[in-house]
Amino acid sequence: MAGLTEVQKQVDDWIQTIGVRYFNELTNMAQLTEEVGEVARIIARRYGEQSEKESDKEKDLGEELADVIFVAVCLANQTGIDLEEAFQRRMDKKTKRDKNRHKENDKLRS
Repeated sequence: MAGLTEVQKQVDDWIQTIGVRYFNELTNMAQLTEEVGEVARIIARRYGEQSEKESDKEKDLGEELADVIFVAVCLANQTGIDLEEAFQRRMDKKTKRDKNRHKENDKLRS
């Protein structure tokens, strides 16, 4: 599996050779919101209480999640964020902050 640095490079290479250029940050933010909405729709209908429409049954949750990742990587690339570094910082922070929090949460013991 590719690391986040490799993913960022792969997306940048695709943008430069096939995508022509990055959409601006506001357009990508709107696109990210749209893609997250598509994931939410699948989850709500497939795993939630809403009935799944016939037209939604062919939708691939993995591909929709990949669309979210793609647009998030675009935003990281165009704003100069090293996602691998940022992700590691976030994991370190979550680990330190939540070391016992979830283990001590009675709601999670079922």
